[in-house]
Amino acid sequence: MRTRARICASKRRYATYAEALAAALEADIILRPYGCERCRAYHLTSRTKGKRIPRAHHGA
Repeated sequence: MRTRARICASKRRYATYAEALAAALEADIILRPYGCERCRAYHLTSRTKGKRIPRAHHGA
């Protein structure tokens, strides 16, 4: 699904996936980066519907 113009304009843009991922990892909630087809940058989302989220591995 394509990001709507209003949503795209209201979100912070990251030039690279790595920048977006770094910001997502610093957040207090679970976020994931995604490439925006509208602006060709990366945004963050908390939505996970239909996405496979890898589980965190806890070492013993």
